[in-house]
Amino acid sequence: MAACLALLSASAVFFFAGRGSLLYYGDAEAHLNIARRVVDSQTPGYDQLGTVWLPLPHVLMLPFVRGDSLWRSGLAGAIPSALCFVAAGSFLFGAARRVFGSPAAGWAAAALLAFNPNQLYLQSIPMTEAVLLACLMALLYFTVRFRAAQGRVWVALAGVAACAATLTRYEGWFVLPFVAVWLLATAKRGVAMASLFSAIALTGPLYCLAHNWYLTGDALDFIRGPYSALAIQGSAWYPGKGDWQLAWLYYRTAAALCAGPSLALLGAAGAVAALVRRAFWPVLLLALPGVFYIWSLHSSGTPIFMPTLWPNSYYNTRYGMAVLPLLALGGAAVVALVPRGRPLVALVVVAAGSMPWLLHPRPSNWVTWEESRVNSKARRAWTEQAAAYLAQRYRAGSGIFTSFGDLTGVYRAAGIPLRETFTGDNGLPWLAAVRRPDMFTWQDWAVAVAGDAVDAAVAPEHCGGIYRLEEIIEVKGAPAIHIYRRAGGMHGTS
Repeated sequence: MAACLALLSASAVFFFAGRGSLLYYGDAEAHLNIARRVVDSQTPGYDQLGTVWLPLPHVLMLPFVRGDSLWRSGLAGAIPSALCFVAAGSFLFGAARRVFGSPAAGWAAAALLAFNPNQLYLQSIPMTEAVLLACLMALLYFTVRFRAAQGRVWVALAGVAACAATLTRYEGWFVLPFVAVWLLATAKRGVAMASLFSAIALTGPLYCLAHNWYLTGDALDFIRGPYSALAIQGSAWYPGKGDWQLAWLYYRTAAALCAGPSLALLGAAGAVAALVRRAFWPVLLLALPGVFYIWSLHSSGTPIFMPTLWPNSYYNTRYGMAVLPLLALGGAAVVALVPRGRPLVALVVVAAGSMPWLLHPRPSNWVTWEESRVNSKARRAWTEQAAAYLAQRYRAGSGIFTSFGDLTGVYRAAGIPLRETFTGDNGLPWLAAVRRPDMFTWQDWAVAVAGDAVDAAVAPEHCGGIYRLEEIIEVKGAPAIHIYRRAGGMHGTS
């Protein structure tokens, strides 16, 4: 199973890399560059991990992101995602085989997960979904093994998997109390097992609270800080905010777009069949991420926009992928219902669940890929133009006064190490430079988004003309990019 998954995973990475779409998602670019700045920055090190995004996906990229070619291509982020995909499929196969007592059911579950093109895209890019998927599938497998064997080692391994999930995405935090209560209610030594699990799993959230406090002075910065979901969304209304019915409608629509309509129906029916076969815990555990997103839509400033519902656009459609493992398990349950000929039934179930992708194989029909493509058009255009401009003119050691964020993709594309850039992630010296560029900047270049802090700082009326505007890059649907150069006596240039 692992070998088949690895071959499929590598083929998907090759396909998407060939199309140049590994970094279409703005978040994928950001995750990659957060990992890079830990090892390549004017102030490299632990502090560069940041706060709101959890650290494990960035840590997994560190062995790969050190290489310039892997960083520039995006493969440094694709490799750990792909490895996690292989692990996730293997764990799901093992869990489904044990739950239903059928290797054919295990193969069906893994295949329904693996052949989904939205999943294949997310496992090919520097996003967090594949890492969380591996953690949750490991948690499922270890708890299933514990139910049969009642061994302490399986609880400890489940705690490790859950801890890793809490260091990846906040859905991991949501599942912890449910696992603890399940252990308390079903284990022969319920109190001891629940305590062991909690002692291991809770180290993740406790570490994150300490990490936020250390970096910002506020342990809850990820909830109420300037980069939190609530701060980004603000008070603006969106479909589902404060409305459970709309939240359910938007989430189930996103799930159907991500999974495909045939698997959505087949998997939902199969989940009921799994309950009939008394597979209560696997169904509950795999349903929890979907419950988390419905709650987030309702109460946590997390909208999902799709082309089939108002406002007929793309935003966070990938959250529908959270229930794909549940639907895949449901497909496995259908296979297990048949007393004979299960391998043939498994082939039929996998073919039926994959039918939309077989009939319409174009990437434009894959909602996660299409969202990343549509939403990145302008950013990709100005990144390419700004990178081409700097690549021809920038000389090593000249220095760039800029901001971290989307602009970092320009330096990656241009092959300029991040240690050549002076950004907000370099701390107080950067804040001083923003206030008094005449005193605290030496960099020959300044690159800014029109209207941002750097743009305001180096404007002639503020800095006394020490920088002059060399290039304006304008792309429809995006703010202009301003490229400045120091006036007279260029440092480090020829």
